[in-house]
Amino acid sequence: MEFFCYHRDRPGSLPLREQLTEEHWSYMDLFADRLIARGPTFASDGETPTGSVHIVDLPDPAAARAFALDEPNYQAGAYRDVLLRRWRNMLGRTMWDFPGGRSEGNRYLVLGLGPDGAADPAEPPENDELIAYGPLLSDDGTAWLGTAALVRAPDAETARTVLKPDLYADVEVHDWEFGGRR
Repeated sequence: MEFFCYHRDRPGSLPLREQLTEEHWSYMDLFADRLIARGPTFASDGETPTGSVHIVDLPDPAAARAFALDEPNYQAGAYRDVLLRRWRNMLGRTMWDFPGGRSEGNRYLVLGLGPDGAADPAEPPENDELIAYGPLLSDDGTAWLGTAALVRAPDAETARTVLKPDLYADVEVHDWEFGGRR
């Protein structure tokens, strides 16, 4: 089962996150063979971290909760909250398989939350700039709760267009970059 995990930083937690960098990476190394994507999000200044995305394949919702809650930054209080949802990998690849490479262009996390309609967007849009894309689902995988996408785009507004706004109560766009040691 695939899960989307987005830890959102607590304001002012950057010094704590910097102190725990090696612990965070070592923890994530335990899951390296199960990670589909990972990386930090940033404020509009492009430098101040605002959160951390991990898309991971785990056996069940209990294992996903343990993954999210045992993370060192979460345990130390660097994160204010965590969004954890089942996710379906509609592209069938990891971020490391993205043909556009790790560093060229601007990267974004696009979250469509609280769908207004009941339709599950079955297929990703035609877009060669998608790094990862999939629906956010309930623990049992039966209810569609939104969509998460990682996308390369010239700017945040262009990134936002990867999701149809009429399907969501809210669409969030966050600066994002490839993470990890790979």
